[in-house]
Amino acid sequence: MKRKTAADDRRKRKMITILWAAVLAIGTIILLYKEMTALLYILATLGVTALLIAVAMADLSVAEKLTTDTKGADDSAAIGSGITSTFGAKRS
Repeated sequence: MKRKTAADDRRKRKMITILWAAVLAIGTIILLYKEMTALLYILATLGVTALLIAVAMADLSVAEKLTTDTKGADDSAAIGSGITSTFGAKRS
């Protein structure tokens, strides 16, 4: 009896993702070949809408709590580090 490992789970999810991408690519090619661009536009709009809804519904506060970075996400760490910018420097 084979044990289930995390690597096996990742491999399975990766294969499912590749399969979905291949099916969607083939479907897109078929729609383009049959010149059904109106249907392709509708499906693309629905896909983008679903993606935006998924991002809007994502609970990002959980990810913030899981980070171990105690400093803020600003550039204050670069102050006094000796890193200089040549963007505004005058040339001699």
